[in-house]
Amino acid sequence: MTLMTTIGRRALALVVLALFSSALIAAPAQAWQAKPKPAPVAAHGAAKPSAKLDTVEILTSRGRVRFTVELAVTKAEQERGLMFRKSLAPDRGMLFPYNPPQRAAFWMKNTLIPLDIIYIAPDGRVLSIARNAVPHDETPIPSGGIIRGVLEIPGGRAAQLGILPGDRVLNKIFPKG
Repeated sequence: MTLMTTIGRRALALVVLALFSSALIAAPAQAWQAKPKPAPVAAHGAAKPSAKLDTVEILTSRGRVRFTVELAVTKAEQERGLMFRKSLAPDRGMLFPYNPPQRAAFWMKNTLIPLDIIYIAPDGRVLSIARNAVPHDETPIPSGGIIRGVLEIPGGRAAQLGILPGDRVLNKIFPKG
């Protein structure tokens, strides 16, 4: 009886080990990546912005609007985006340049504030706008076509400023014209 119990325990342990090992191999790589750490916090409680700042202007039917934007150029910067930010000034945002142009989809995982996500076509025109994207929502929000950049601004600002698909976006990453 003791021999069967020992053999049974070893067999059970091997089965559990085999199942665990196959689960590790089959798991997507993303599931094993470290979770991003919250960004450093500035004195006023908002996450510390990136050091790379630029300007984006949008020509709307109501006139020209300007945003001071952080550039999300590296893979790490693009993955973090505006996650963990507690606030974003009305004239601030983040620009994600893509070279080469491609389709994209953004989500709001770990994003604490609503955002307007403006997808910008390779010719520098607004392709589509995801208005008031919901904080923490992990549903992908597709661009709807090939883009050269994405501009994230505070939720509701696109409507307040009259930003619409077809409007011209001015920044060095887009062609002039």
